[in-house]
Amino acid sequence: MIRRRQFIAGLGSATAWPVVAWAQQSALPVVGFLHPFSAEAGATALAALRQGLSDSGFVEGRNVAIEPRWADNEPDQLPSLATDLVRRQVAAIVVASPPAARAAQAVTTTIPIVFTIGEDPVKEGIVGGFNRPSGNITGFTNFGNQLFGKRFGILDQIAPKGAPFAFLVNPANANAEPDTKEAQAASNALGRQLRVLAARTDIDLDAAFAALTKPRIGGLQVGIDGLFLARRSEITALAARYAVPVIYDRREFPAVGGLMSYGPDRLDTGRQAGVYVARILKGEKLADLPVQQSTKFDFIINLKTAKTLGLDIPPGVLAIANEVIE
Repeated sequence: MIRRRQFIAGLGSATAWPVVAWAQQSALPVVGFLHPFSAEAGATALAALRQGLSDSGFVEGRNVAIEPRWADNEPDQLPSLATDLVRRQVAAIVVASPPAARAAQAVTTTIPIVFTIGEDPVKEGIVGGFNRPSGNITGFTNFGNQLFGKRFGILDQIAPKGAPFAFLVNPANANAEPDTKEAQAASNALGRQLRVLAARTDIDLDAAFAALTKPRIGGLQVGIDGLFLARRSEITALAARYAVPVIYDRREFPAVGGLMSYGPDRLDTGRQAGVYVARILKGEKLADLPVQQSTKFDFIINLKTAKTLGLDIPPGVLAIANEVIE
């Protein structure tokens, strides 16, 4: 049974929203959307933003316009993209990573900025506090980058005892070093050795999965990165070819054949960001919109993939799953 089927089905058309003529759009408030990944990788986030706006009475093309900007996994592009949105005189900017937030903060101190990130915004220097953020920025954090221990804990219950774990990371990601440290600490806490595999390109992905058999890895956790999300079909196919149990950070992976995912409900976070933007468009002050933490998390299991891998998922693990794909 797959939940939220109607909403997920709409994601495929998220990047093909009806185009509204420039003359019609010019009179509408414009919401900028600055994302570090590609349009394909960020489609879910954009669709969730639209849903939140719609739930609050703002429908794209009727009484609001959305201007997305995609950095295509090239963080150096974020400053120019943020500058472009400011020149466009948008009413608000939604950003989807700490680098995107900082890029927007660097070019405007007046346009409201709403973030959705996986890191601690205070530690990242984006806001001074949660309750009444200063300046022109607020938003939502899901602390997704602090869930490596939880994911390895799930893998630990199905992987062969004593077998080492692996962690796949993109060295080009700004969070590569801190994420690797978190993963290492989580693996050590379980008494398992950890092999860190790096991949910047598709060719690197092939080599990384081939290395999982030398020696045999008990389980792999895929790091949070736009390259991996955009290449989710290829990654899940490689996992099947090398018969390795893999856990991911979001449901898009088990939806295309990955084994498991555990992470914050990003659809909910994106919708809430849209609600915040709607409140800003209606005249609420940014200072009255505190930074919020996600409280909804999803654990997805693809039982068909588990059977293909010859894995018996323990009843205790199945019992905590929010969604089971059969």
